[in-house]
This record gives sequence, structure tokens and C-alpha cells, in this order.
Amino acid sequence: MPTTPNIQDISRYHTHKRALSALAAMVHRGDQTLSARRYVSVAAAVAAVGGLLFGYDTGIIASALIFVTQTFSLSTAGQEWVAAALNIGAIFGALLSGPVSDQWGRRPAIMVAAGIFIVASLGCGLAPDVSTLIFARLWLGAAIGATTQIVPVYVAELAPASRRGGLVSLFQLVFSLGLLLAFFVGYELSGGVESWRAMFMLGALPAILLALGMIFLPESPRWLLHHEHEHRAVSILYKLRGHKDIVRQELDDALTVDAGVADEANGASLKQRWIRPALLAALGVAAFSQLSGPNVIVYYAPIILSQAGLGHSAALLTSVSVGVTSTITTAMGIAFIDRIGRRRMMLCMLPVAALSLFVLGAVFLSSAPLTGVRMVLMVVSLLGYIFFNFGSLSVAVWLIAAEVFPLFVRSKAMGMASATVWVSDTLVSLVTLSLVQALGTTGTFWLFGFINLAAFVFVWKYVPETAGTTLEEIESALRSGTFYTSIGRQAGARRNS
Repeated sequence: MPTTPNIQDISRYHTHKRALSALAAMVHRGDQTLSARRYVSVAAAVAAVGGLLFGYDTGIIASALIFVTQTFSLSTAGQEWVAAALNIGAIFGALLSGPVSDQWGRRPAIMVAAGIFIVASLGCGLAPDVSTLIFARLWLGAAIGATTQIVPVYVAELAPASRRGGLVSLFQLVFSLGLLLAFFVGYELSGGVESWRAMFMLGALPAILLALGMIFLPESPRWLLHHEHEHRAVSILYKLRGHKDIVRQELDDALTVDAGVADEANGASLKQRWIRPALLAALGVAAFSQLSGPNVIVYYAPIILSQAGLGHSAALLTSVSVGVTSTITTAMGIAFIDRIGRRRMMLCMLPVAALSLFVLGAVFLSSAPLTGVRMVLMVVSLLGYIFFNFGSLSVAVWLIAAEVFPLFVRSKAMGMASATVWVSDTLVSLVTLSLVQALGTTGTFWLFGFINLAAFVFVWKYVPETAGTTLEEIESALRSGTFYTSIGRQAGARRNS
């Protein structure tokens, strides 16, 4: 007996019909794949400025905290709360921005986050007391948390499948550039007790660039399709792909996926059993990306090193070297992450990151001033840790979360992964100086070394290789219960064919 089509089926039919009608009207444009490739690159680069905000304000606290401490006579707990306020705000920004971007669009949400960032940066620089500073950094964190959720999703929805890995990971590269910029600014502006004010206020400049740049960028075509703006979606997709056959195939895939998951896209969708392996992999990598200690170096290296006998200027200059190394290694990671693979890079590099921390801790076994061979070992092991940790976990963290989830829960799941990054980062920020007091510098670095080894075990057991695998294949593996076994084989078969 024939069944009667339901309202959802009829709506999807008309959506598909309107999308194909809009595409038919653009056939005269011809092949524009080269210009489309450039357009996608420019859009991803502008959106990635959100990573510059993230990196700058993550790094500038390392330089500013020395002088903030002098201005407000901060205790150890006060230093930790000034540093951690940004992270606490970022947790809420990451969780709340998903529904906002789903309701109003990715592009407006990014612009709102940039506006909040501008106001909060000025508020930090003008803060008359430590309470105001902490309050402003909470809002600054909310803006950064929002960008870490929205920007990777936005870029993933703009990018073609063949370039998604490199373009999404561009966010992490620009984050490293933001760190480097922050260290240079901190070194150049250090001197007066009030120099931290200019350091914070300069953070408004990249936010202004992001807000202005987003004016000229398109909305996510997938978001537009979900909200039945078919003509705009197809027009933008044509600019991003440049050929009607590619656009037609992508429209068919997107609308087919929508039809298959329409009944699943509800508040309980992330609790479904078949999605749990993706949650475990993405949230685990997100947690270890911070618990493994990179921000111990970013936030507190100048203070730890100055307490160990280096002058303020030498400690800040060492931080500049950290920024240079993180930028170089992130660029290398992005260049090779699609060729070598996400899982393989982490498994190869994390043991060396752990070894570097063990050597770094051994350098501080002696209380004598750092000179000669010990100074060389300190610098080499410090930069070695940055190279091997940033080149593995830090490069993969945003990409893994953007890849492993089905499209119908990606925004919400990405918010959870981003919030996990910030919760873990907050924990590290709040306890690091206390750990140094309780365990000593050596014990603290060795503890983070063992956490890097734990991250290696986690990746080996729970994170599949997703390089060279389409999003549809990942979703199929999740649904069939072969997430840990079939994805890597599919990618390997494609590379060998």
C-alpha cells in the first residue's frame, strides 16, 4: 500500500528542487575552479585570524603577568586567577556559541565575538584594579572560546574535502603566529611597571581586522541550505567550487545527509551509542592537548625561568624562541598532516615530547645558576618539547573534532571539544605555580612528561587514522561500529590505489 509523504519529505523535495533551479541559472558562468580555489584560501585565512586572537591573548599573559603582579602586588593565587580568568570565560563562550551560530549563522557569530574581543581588550588595558582586570579577561575568554568553536566549523563547511585538513589546521598555525607576536610585543614593551596595559590593548587590533574581514566573506552554504536560503547557498557554493558538476554533487550529498539524519537531530543526539567513539577520540585529544603541558610553557615560562636564576629580559627572550619554534613546527605539521596522517604524527612525536620534558626537569635538579651546558640543555629540551608537542597534539586537536562527528551534531560536538580544551587549560593554569611550589620545577616538568606518555597510549588505543578518509566514510564507520578498525584501512587503500 503506498505511503503518504510527510511534511519533512515534501519540504526536502522542494528544497532540493529550488537548489537545483538556482544552480541551473548559473550554468553560463562556466569553469571557475582556479578562482574558486583562491577564494576558499582567502576565506579560510581571514577566518583564521580568530586563531590570532586566541594565540595573542594566550601568549601575552606570559609577559604581562610579571608586571601585573608588580602593579597589584599579586600573590601566587592572584597570578593564577588572572591567567585562568580567560580560560573560564572561554569555557562558557565555547558552549554557548554553538546554539548562537546555529540560529543566526556562522559569519554573524564570528563578528559578534570579534566585537566583544575589542571591548574586552580595551577593558583589560584600562583596568583600575585586579577585580576589573579579571572581569574583563572573563569576557575576553568568552570571545576566544566562541572563535575556537565557530571558526573551525565555518572553515570546514567552506572547504572542499580534499583541502579540509590543511585549511582547518590553518587556525592552529595562526594561533602559533599569535603566540609569536605576543612574545615579541611582550619583549619589546617590557620595562615600565605599567607596560602590561599596552600589551593587552594591542590585542584589539587583530579583532578589528577579523571583524572587517568577515564583512567581505560569505555565510556557510551548508547553514544557508539548512535555513532554506537555497539561492544564496548555491551562489556561494559556486564561488567556492567554481564548477557546476562539483556544486551539483555537493548539493546532492548535503541534501541526502540531511534527509538521512533529520529525525536524529535533537537534544539527545550526542548521547547515542554509535557516536560515543567519536566523542571519546575528540574529547580525549582535546583534553590531552592541554593536560600535556604546552601552556605551562606559554603562561609561566618567564616566571619559572626568572625564579630559576634568569633575569626578566632573558626569560622573556626565551619565550620569543618558544613562539618561533611553535610557529615553525605548526607550519610543518600542517604541511604533512594529510600525507603522514594525524594518528601517525602523534604516535611518532609524543614520546619525544615526553623525553624532552624529562631532560628539562633533570636540568633543574641542581639549584646552581643556569650556565654553560645546563643552559644549552635547558633551551634545547624546552624548544624540543614545544616542537614535538605542538607538532602533534596541538596541530591535530581542532582537526580531529571537525572530522570525526556527523554533520548533524558537528557544531554542538565542536563546542564540547572546545570547552574541553578550555576546562583542561584552566586546570593547568590554576595549579601550575602551586605544583612548582609543591613538587619543585623538576617534579612539575616530570609530571607533565608522564602525561605526554599517557597521551601516547590514549591515541594508540582510541584515535583512528582519518587522513584521506571522507566525512561520509567516517560516519559510516561510526554507524557500523567499525570506527577503530575500518577508517585507517579505507585511507590506506585509497593511498595505495
